[in-house]
Amino acid sequence: MQEPEKTNLYLVPTPIGNLEDITLRAIRVLKEVDVILAEDTRTSGKLLQHLGIEKRMHSHHLHNEHKALAHLVERLKAGEVMALVSDAGTPGISDPGFLLVRECLKHGIKVECLPGPTAFVPALVKSGFSTDRFTFEGFLPLKKGRQTRLQSLAEEERTMIFYESPHRLLKTLTQFKEYFGGEREASVSREISKMFEETINGTLDELIQIFTTKAIKGEFVIVVQGAK
Repeated sequence: MQEPEKTNLYLVPTPIGNLEDITLRAIRVLKEVDVILAEDTRTSGKLLQHLGIEKRMHSHHLHNEHKALAHLVERLKAGEVMALVSDAGTPGISDPGFLLVRECLKHGIKVECLPGPTAFVPALVKSGFSTDRFTFEGFLPLKKGRQTRLQSLAEEERTMIFYESPHRLLKTLTQFKEYFGGEREASVSREISKMFEETINGTLDELIQIFTTKAIKGEFVIVVQGAK
């Protein structure tokens, strides 16, 4: 009987808030791999300590992933088994991971991505907007290409999902009003799966008014209803 092909790289989702949001399989994989590639070893170290796992960690983030690719691929080809984790959520979704996965597939290295926490899924479901067809836009470009992207989405009929930081939330909502219209329905979720989780629904005009007077803290997911 043929033995199953060995997986050398595991993408392991980690909790986005509540530490109970990690699967039994994810815990097992983190215990069994040779090394864990972490976006921030300090953040991942706290999670591993909570889970009672002692494991070697290497830093793997946006600023070093290009330089580390060739070396990591050689180690994986030599038989080393690794797990890639981000600070929170599923690696590769607005976090490091894409480049390493692509390079592994080029070299015939088996990659597995475990199912698990991703912030935009609960935000989308809680918005009440159509989930049949949606587009995940992640973080908008900060400067170059931002207006072009918004113009291209003005007539988008699918539900749109964006990530945003607290200090840019109001600016982004205001730009959405400019390109989508103030009457467009939207939903803003913050601190998903954490103690102060909150979702606010309304038109863009209403949301701008709310967040003009409201303290803006946490990480945000904005869900915008598609054009009718």
